Amino acid sequence: MKNLIAEERQKRDWSQAALAERLGVSRQTVISIERGRFDPSLPLAFRLAEVFGRRIEELFVPGDQ
Repeated sequence: MKNLIAEERQKRDWSQAALAERLGVSRQTVISIERGRFDPSLPLAFRLAEVFGRRIEELFVPGDQ
């Protein structure tokens, strides 16, 4: 699943570690999500949306879209 997590994080000038701290996850989890290696759980997806002030469907794009 493609996502815009890295772009949203960079817009705010946050490091991966800073985002991880806000989410309560490890930096490695943030890296894996950004690279599309790991799809977050629904609760984590909601936390990401809340942190960025976006809807989940604005952050994640299913398939090859």
